[in-house]
Amino acid sequence: MHKKISSALISVFHKDNLEPIIKKLNKLGVELYSTGGTLKFINELGIDALAVEKMTTYPSIFGGRVKTLHPAIFGGILYRRDNQEDVKQASEFDIPSIDLVIVDLYPFEETVKSGASEADIIEKIDIGGISLIRAAAKNYKDVLIVSSRDQYAELEEILEAGNGKTTLEERKRFAAYAFNTSSHYDTAIFNYFNETESIASFKNSTLQGRTLRYGENPHQEGLFFGDLEKVFTQLHGKEISYNNLVDIEAAVSLIKEFEGENAFAILKHTNACGVAIASTIKEAYLKAFEADTLSAFGGVLISNSEIDLETAEEIDKLFFEVLLAPSFSNEALDVLKSKKNRVLLKLNAYPENKVMFKSLLGGVIQQGANSKTDSKDDLTQVTNRKAEQAEIEDMLFASKICKHTKSNAIVLAKNGQMLASGVGQTSRVDALQQAVKKAKTFGFDLQGASLASDAFFPFADSVQLAHEAGITSIIQPGGSKKDQDSIDFCNKHNMAMVFTGTRHFKH
Repeated sequence: MHKKISSALISVFHKDNLEPIIKKLNKLGVELYSTGGTLKFINELGIDALAVEKMTTYPSIFGGRVKTLHPAIFGGILYRRDNQEDVKQASEFDIPSIDLVIVDLYPFEETVKSGASEADIIEKIDIGGISLIRAAAKNYKDVLIVSSRDQYAELEEILEAGNGKTTLEERKRFAAYAFNTSSHYDTAIFNYFNETESIASFKNSTLQGRTLRYGENPHQEGLFFGDLEKVFTQLHGKEISYNNLVDIEAAVSLIKEFEGENAFAILKHTNACGVAIASTIKEAYLKAFEADTLSAFGGVLISNSEIDLETAEEIDKLFFEVLLAPSFSNEALDVLKSKKNRVLLKLNAYPENKVMFKSLLGGVIQQGANSKTDSKDDLTQVTNRKAEQAEIEDMLFASKICKHTKSNAIVLAKNGQMLASGVGQTSRVDALQQAVKKAKTFGFDLQGASLASDAFFPFADSVQLAHEAGITSIIQPGGSKKDQDSIDFCNKHNMAMVFTGTRHFKH
């Protein structure tokens, strides 16, 4: 059903790209109604518009809090054009028809992010605008609602193609946009208030989204909601997949642990198969690659330092899916772009993940992010032999990796290099055996190596296996009823062990 736009109410906070819309409506002979700054903007274009105050016979009151909240406005939007009683009442009360509503909302989220005072934030809770959006969207059979400047281009196309007429399908689509806008806005306001109230209600809203090629497997649909450009800029390669994004999240979270050092990590299925720190990024890459030259094939690579030409020439020898770094030299890019499908990403910023959630059992589970990184100040030396400085450094290095490894997890390290890991095992003994076997497979000598465990040892068997492999220092949370058994074994065999008091399960 086509509807001709004869009148429009325009009241917006942002005036960007509004001018061509105003001029087009004027050309089509549409009568314009407006408020405050928007009215002034329209008049400065040399176009007439009727002030809302003349429609309502009330001025803007309470510091602008009440402008459009009046039956003359909402009646003109909500009355049903095909309902004779509604039409009669509109005529009786001299309520003009409003066929198009263009309105946006006060920038509440931006005001919160700016660190503004509570008073300023409260004033940016839109009342009139959100009400206009809901009213016009509800009556989409008769009214077209434009609820964001992001929709201006599409509105221009509709006005041009329909010569001022709209279809029911167009109006319903814009109504869906509108309820998306209003629900997102209300979610942001609730979450702001709930920072202090802690009401047990899950609400999350993201306006930006993109369709992925598929999900975890080709038969599954995949979408991403969020702003990837805040985190990285794609410089080269094929479209990023669902699995790529999962691995990228793991890679970024891990490499963030090593700020201030030249660090390189290689990941597969969210677990690190190689991590190292060194004086140069090339050396860090080679040490990381050395840890597992087999699993590195097809992996996700990440550096916290610029990729230079020498490093790029080494990386170029490996088939990989994704490489992230804060920057690339021009010469490095020339080398790495030689394979068309390689995904090269410039890391812009680390995402701030304060809350983590996932769907399960038909609902959602939520927790705070694991922002705790074990440091020297957290260590309690529990054995007779105290860990040496080099051992402490290796234990903390291993602990950072272990924190980002699927439980049950064991990480072995020496001289700033991950030697091996045991990941996702159903027992800690299995994880340790896996790590020891893997280290030996790739030719590492574990004599003097350090071990990190994501959780306590329930028995002394893991400590015994570590000793037999040549490991001399262990970092773990502690907290087992049989901690003393592990401490006694370490004392008997001159091993150093420290407790952190913090478990790092990851599932």
